[in-house]
Amino acid sequence: MLDTTRFALPPRPGVGFKTQHFAAIMADPGPVAWLEIHAENYMGAGGRPLAQVCALAERFPISVHGVGLSIGGEGPLDADHLARLKHLLGWLDPASFSEHLAWSTHEGAYLNDLLPLPYTARTLSRVAAHIDQVQDTLGRRMLLENPATYLDFAETEMPETEFLAELVRLTGCLLLLDVNNVHVACTNRGADAAAYLDAFPMAAVAEIHLAGHDTQADDHGTPLLIDSHGAEVADPVWALFRHALSLAGPVPTLIEWDTDVPDWPLLAAEAARAGAVMTGAAA
Repeated sequence: MLDTTRFALPPRPGVGFKTQHFAAIMADPGPVAWLEIHAENYMGAGGRPLAQVCALAERFPISVHGVGLSIGGEGPLDADHLARLKHLLGWLDPASFSEHLAWSTHEGAYLNDLLPLPYTARTLSRVAAHIDQVQDTLGRRMLLENPATYLDFAETEMPETEFLAELVRLTGCLLLLDVNNVHVACTNRGADAAAYLDAFPMAAVAEIHLAGHDTQADDHGTPLLIDSHGAEVADPVWALFRHALSLAGPVPTLIEWDTDVPDWPLLAAEAARAGAVMTGAAA
């Protein structure tokens, strides 16, 4: 039976867990109230990573974030991967599980990237069926994350926000709003990020992500943003975060920093800044 209870993540800042920060977190987590792990890093059968996560789970709510299900793929979901995921969530019993609105597999090959989708009725039907399969297998609601995109598909039939709202309606899933992805995608596509948030189905948002990005330029000198997760959160993303909170209310918020990972004090400072913004929004 599908667990439709509310998620247990507190509406406070969290960070993506990195093993080099384990001792610092256990000694003094500072403003950090919860932690997120990438599912695929913890599907093994023991060792230090699992021991660390078990120790952390005794003190903090844990969110599991998947990157390998290929929810938007043309073919069927990988049954073995889904079984490993079910085993992980079974023994860890995390506060939430999330995945990406993207695809990364094709005809048995795995592509090390999260690739975008055209928003059509056909895509909607396929993604909804995959979400139903995941939720039925796991016995819990999942969160789906909006993607960072770099172009528009000519065959797209509806806005991304409408596509996500339809997935929520059809499957009962909830959403993970990645504010950096909104800034990256809207900048790259010449769209209005605030208007995107105004149209987003905020009632279904159960988690927010903040991250850094790289700024480049295309052949014409137009800014091109890359969702790198390798820097501090940029000022325009903080501004969008404030706008998102004004629409959604207090939501558990994660600082993602996956490349060029800093020492713990800088990551904790980013979490503290997120907490200050959340406190100001609540006031």
